[in-house]
Amino acid sequence: QMQLVESGGGLVQAGGSLRLSCAASGRTFSSYTMGWFRQAPGKERVFVAAINWSGGSTYYADSEKGRFTISRDNAKNTVYLQMNSLKPEDTAVYYCAANLRGSNWYYDYVSRAARYDYWGQGTQVTVSS
Repeated sequence: QMQLVESGGGLVQAGGSLRLSCAASGRTFSSYTMGWFRQAPGKERVFVAAINWSGGSTYYADSEKGRFTISRDNAKNTVYLQMNSLKPEDTAVYYCAANLRGSNWYYDYVSRAARYDYWGQGTQVTVSS
């Protein structure tokens, strides 16, 4: 089992920034591909970003490219999502997730929520206009 706990969400004005953190425990964090997803009210959970086990490779959804940055610190068992230039449409609950099969490192795989083995409880991000 792996436990994931997100933090760092909150209320921010459009154009502002937030940094989300996801602390992992229970299994070897460095073995996992890590992803961030978000879910707005009444909508499906969608892919935001993913990072491979070493932190050397990343993927982003098109709408987040250039604004969001995913990173990880394997010594701290933590993955981060730096969000800049936030827009009202970024308002959602943000979830981090872990996928054990690190060899499957390609966009169509890591962008699918069903591929992930463990999930956090989510953290709310609200962007006001």
